[in-house]
Amino acid sequence: MFHARTWLAAVLLLLATALTPGQAGTSSALQVLAQNEPAPPAPSAPPSANQPAPAPAQPPESNPPQASPAQPGGDAFGEEVTLTAKTIIYMSGNATWDSAFETLIDAFKQLNTVIDRQGLKADGSPMTIYTSTDDTGFSFQAAIPLAEEPKNPPRGDIAVGKSPSGRALKFVHRGSYDSMDTTYEAITNHLDEKRLEAKDLFIEEYATDPVVTPEDQLVITVLVPIK
Repeated sequence: MFHARTWLAAVLLLLATALTPGQAGTSSALQVLAQNEPAPPAPSAPPSANQPAPAPAQPPESNPPQASPAQPGGDAFGEEVTLTAKTIIYMSGNATWDSAFETLIDAFKQLNTVIDRQGLKADGSPMTIYTSTDDTGFSFQAAIPLAEEPKNPPRGDIAVGKSPSGRALKFVHRGSYDSMDTTYEAITNHLDEKRLEAKDLFIEEYATDPVVTPEDQLVITVLVPIK
């Protein structure tokens, strides 16, 4: 089964390759442009003595730059932001697309249990960091930011680390997890049109706790780190 997140991951890799100087794809694109270049117009005959000279052509009106499309509700689409590294407690795992949301919810429940048991303080929105994807599933880190590093950090599948930092593009999705394909297709098209060089990971940040929020009321910010 095809999933738009897999498409996004593939496009990130293709864009990084396409933007490398000296690639054959660049010369091929130039050849296509050259073939499609319209032939220069034939020179027009000078006006006769009995005919008035044509009026000079008026310069075309310049078109204003087009803004990035906005999501419903005024949510920005493709807005550049700077991510700050946060201390996170996270659970590493793998999942199939058919059980993706259920797997992530289970991971967040386990993280909440550890936070409560150790008396830790959450400080920020829960997030999923996708570290790799393919047609059948993905590897992830389900993470919750902490106010400070714990004195006795857990180890193994649940550990403490840092969230990604640096430049990123921000996209907002409203609705269920399973309905995100349309959002990811729009993100992929945006990256392709802008020819942006992105890193090989992406992040979903949840405005509210996905464990208790009805799935059709989720607000998910997709963050795509760029170079």
